[in-house]
Amino acid sequence: MFDIAGHLFTKGGINMSLDTQKLELFRDEIRLKTLKELYNLGFGHYGGSLSIVEALAVLYGKVMKIDPENPNWEERDYFILSKGHGGPSLYATLAAKGYFPEDLLYTLNQNGTKLPSHPDKNLTPGVDMTTGSLGQGISAAVGVALSHKLAHKDNYTYCIVGDGELNEGQCWEAFQFAAHHRLNQLVVLVDDNKKQLDGLTKDIIDPLDFVEKFNAFGFYVRRVDGASVQEIYEAIEKGKAQNAKPIAIILDTVKGQGVPYLEEKADNHHIRPSEADEAAILSAVDELETKLGKGVKG
Repeated sequence: MFDIAGHLFTKGGINMSLDTQKLELFRDEIRLKTLKELYNLGFGHYGGSLSIVEALAVLYGKVMKIDPENPNWEERDYFILSKGHGGPSLYATLAAKGYFPEDLLYTLNQNGTKLPSHPDKNLTPGVDMTTGSLGQGISAAVGVALSHKLAHKDNYTYCIVGDGELNEGQCWEAFQFAAHHRLNQLVVLVDDNKKQLDGLTKDIIDPLDFVEKFNAFGFYVRRVDGASVQEIYEAIEKGKAQNAKPIAIILDTVKGQGVPYLEEKADNHHIRPSEADEAAILSAVDELETKLGKGVKG
């Protein structure tokens, strides 16, 4: 059986069929578009946008039931980017899926844009929830999942939260609520990139072991390599198959993921590129365009 996006799925079971190469090309396309839109703007949240590219590729390239031609399709799965500063990579994903023309990416965060710095459901096709104030997105996602459960609907709700965001007590209240109400069609992906705005996560508020914490909160939980589309996909499908608890996938990621120069840059949360930064970003763009068969930039 195929969903409206053309993805093979099996209701009530596990489908481990995955065209890894195709999904990795989709990942590369998202990463390329993210770099180009941020470079065009001249500054932005490079680090936390790049660390969720693989997760977005899996969700929008394989897992979620969506219809880009009908973003408000009632039977769709919902996605909420609680760490709203990762908006550029979500926009890149939506453009790649055809929710809006790619040219719109180059209006990011400019006057009159439909693509503000943080996602806004009233402006951008395909955005299910306005986010940016950390902690509020996951709370909204839990409410969406509860509404579907009460209505006996099959929609899944997917939410990406940041490891720094989990400093917020509001997040843990939401998780406790989700487990209490057995919201087994809620999938939370934690972008554990180990950095936040002002330093290393462990130095600001040490999160300890996310797997142990989510277990204690009543979730089905797995830690995976956040750079592996295969591992992310399999963890989500296995979580959905257990069909009893909300699901938490801990993504072991790196801020600036997929661009070695940016991965190694200490202050890579928000970047206003220097000349050296620009050269590295353009080099990464060239490599991705070549890899995708689009030729070298410019």
